[in-house]
Amino acid sequence: MSVPATTVIPPLTDELDIVIPTIRNLDFLEQWRSFFQPYHLIIVQDGDPTKTIRVPQGFDYELYNRNDINRILGPKASCISFKDSACRCFGFLVSKKKYIFTIDDDCFVAKDPSGQEINALAQHIHNLLSPATPFFFNTLYDPFRDGADFVRGYPFSLREGVTTAISHGLWLNIPDYDAPTQLVKPLERNSRYVDAVLTIPKGTLFPMCGMNLGFHRELIGPAMYFGLMGDGQPIGRYDDMWAGWCAKVICDHLGLGVKTGLPYIWHSKASNPFVNLKKEYKGIYWQEEIIPFFQGVALPKECTTPQKCYIELSKLVKEKLGPIDPYFEKLGDAMVTWIDAWNELNPSADAAPVKKTDAAPKKK
Repeated sequence: MSVPATTVIPPLTDELDIVIPTIRNLDFLEQWRSFFQPYHLIIVQDGDPTKTIRVPQGFDYELYNRNDINRILGPKASCISFKDSACRCFGFLVSKKKYIFTIDDDCFVAKDPSGQEINALAQHIHNLLSPATPFFFNTLYDPFRDGADFVRGYPFSLREGVTTAISHGLWLNIPDYDAPTQLVKPLERNSRYVDAVLTIPKGTLFPMCGMNLGFHRELIGPAMYFGLMGDGQPIGRYDDMWAGWCAKVICDHLGLGVKTGLPYIWHSKASNPFVNLKKEYKGIYWQEEIIPFFQGVALPKECTTPQKCYIELSKLVKEKLGPIDPYFEKLGDAMVTWIDAWNELNPSADAAPVKKTDAAPKKK
């Protein structure tokens, strides 16, 4: 029988930052207190920088607003979205930790079928500290969970697995639907808890949601750029999708793994589908060309770091997607600016290539 997330003891208190984008007081942290309090929080305040955001007492945190972003990045601040949850990637930029967990402020502690509260952060850490298996699918899902293993016929040469770079969690209650699906299923709620974690196979894209997400910042952080979205841009609500497509292609190239499934959080609030449709409208059409583009991307072997991969990807975005709309020319330039900002704030991060044979990180 597999170990539920509630029994995983949270390690890495000195190696992980929690990044939260917000426009409101963070009262939701009270419910997460027992899980989050041992960790450092990076709060990225969106919208009006003169507004005071209240954070409950007892948390170790730093808070950045738009004035701070402009002050720290100068002209490079143009790559950080405004009035969109994509602003969270500024937190990834300024963190100095090995791992990141990011969560939205309308997400609360969920319960498993036994009624126990789910420690989502602990499960993400568990996912990230165990290997992934992107090169051959295991029909018992994650073979590194207690009570599971590799099934008959699984190649022994691939059983060591690779380092997990991304842990993608799911949601109970409000599903992460696009506006058209919201409109036709306004009352639909997800009550199905599936006790499973699986590695997304190499060569397969997925729709990444940023509201419940963990990743290995040192290995894939430069690729976790949530793009230009929101205020002044022709598209919104595709920020995490964009980061997911880019990061998955780069993970595949560098021999890193992506897991999805547990942990669940409780997503409490459905956003307005008519507002969402306005934000998503162009993206719904563009994605039919964007996804084949990513499916066909082949990065050269000289791209041995996520930064080099991302710069190469930015060139391909401008070349292949630029003809769709001038926005992609602007986005390609912003991708380069993002990497410049990353290297400026993390000067040693682009020195060492990612080794495809890296073993999984050891637990503390």
